[in-house]
Amino acid sequence: MAICSAITQSGDRCKRIALDSSEWCHSHHPGRADARSAYARKGGRRAGRGRPLAEVGDLRQQLAALYNGVLAGETETRVGAVLNQILNTRVRLVETELRVKEQQELEERVEQLEAQAERRGDSLWG
Repeated sequence: MAICSAITQSGDRCKRIALDSSEWCHSHHPGRADARSAYARKGGRRAGRGRPLAEVGDLRQQLAALYNGVLAGETETRVGAVLNQILNTRVRLVETELRVKEQQELEERVEQLEAQAERRGDSLWG
C-alpha cells in the first residue's frame, strides 16, 4: 500500500494510505474536493453531538424545579401539569433529533462503504 504523497500544513508528509491507483489519500485527492465539502456541510448542519445531552440536562433541571415548585405550593398544580406536558413534548423532540442524527450518520457511513467498494470493484449488495 502506498502512502499519500501530499504535504500537510505542518510541512510533514501525510501518513494516510493512498487510494487505489492514486498518489493521494481521500483527504488530499483533488478529485474528491466536492465530496469533502459535502461531508463538511452535512457535519456543520448537525450542530454537534453534545447539544442533545446539554438539552437533556436543561430539561432535567426544569423538571426538578417544576417538581419542587408544585411540592412547595409555589406553582399551582394546574400550571405544573401544563408545564409538564410541554417538557414531555420537548423530551420527545430531543429523542427525535437524536434518531435523525443517528440515521444521517448511518447513511453517511453506508455512502462511504459503497464508495470504498466501488473503488475496489466490489459490490456491497450482491
